[in-house]
Amino acid sequence: MHDRELCLEVLRQIEGAAIKIGGRFKVIHQASDFTDTPAGVEKLDSICMMLIVIGESLKNLEKITGGKLLSQYPEVDWKKAMGMRDIITHHYADLHAETVFYTCKRKIPPLLETVRKITRDLR
Repeated sequence: MHDRELCLEVLRQIEGAAIKIGGRFKVIHQASDFTDTPAGVEKLDSICMMLIVIGESLKNLEKITGGKLLSQYPEVDWKKAMGMRDIITHHYADLHAETVFYTCKRKIPPLLETVRKITRDLR
């Protein structure tokens, strides 16, 4: 059995990072908003840092639970969410703004919703 309190703490980290991404992404309307200005590049950098936090936290959650918790919530592609961390960390110079834009727009909202569901279920 996994440590429920530790799982809840990791889920809070993920939720916090996803909320920060949502707030930072509000002013981004297209992928080029990330690349056309220094302020956009800063948004890209700061969002990528939160994507790294999410990916690393998901990996930790998998380790804590022996891979048994996230698999109960197949509505999110957890492997890809964790893989995004590896791409950003190891290939940041090759990262496309379109990829981050798509992730923020289409993947973060359902991830946040599912993390909140997991949290409710664990309580």
